[in-house]
Amino acid sequence: MYAPQLGITNGEWQNGYGTPSDGQDTNNKNQPVRKLTKDAKQLIIYFSRSGSTELLAGMIEEKTSADILEVVVKNPYPGVYQKTLERANLERENNNYPELNMQLPDLSQYDTIFLGYQIWAMHLSHPMNSFLTTFGQLLSGKRIAPFMSEGGYGQGDSVQQIQEILCEQGASQNTFTQALVVDGNKVDRSKLQVAQWIAKINK
Repeated sequence: MYAPQLGITNGEWQNGYGTPSDGQDTNNKNQPVRKLTKDAKQLIIYFSRSGSTELLAGMIEEKTSADILEVVVKNPYPGVYQKTLERANLERENNNYPELNMQLPDLSQYDTIFLGYQIWAMHLSHPMNSFLTTFGQLLSGKRIAPFMSEGGYGQGDSVQQIQEILCEQGASQNTFTQALVVDGNKVDRSKLQVAQWIAKINK
């Protein structure tokens, strides 16, 4: 998996401003990630625009042998950062989040759901907002383990947003682990951080 922001300095990265994508939300050359088995008790559900969150999801899968499912939007965000920013701002202003193009499997076998997303303007990224609004009621009783890539300003109110959306959608009896928060340009250097996070929440 390639992410253009990896390895560059904080100064060059400018907190993620200008980071491009392939214009297909990391799926320009690949089918959306979807690995489902009969025995896994943990499921990773994530959205990735430029690759950082997908790399985190892959690290978590490697350490946990969890099943994994990529959130796919019907109309991918543009590859050019400024155009994505304009669309995201319009979506947020109008409270009109992207339509999804995916099917959710039966979740009854899973006790833990890893939710992976980005921080956009200190909020939950719009595709994950759409996912929770569409499927949130099916997450009742699950332990939620949030993980995210961000631009250096932290997780914002994203976990609170997840909790609020789940409640609005009728989900109940959810528990939450500590969130994993990684700078988007440092994901390739976060293997130890990921391993320690997984060990802590799975002990």
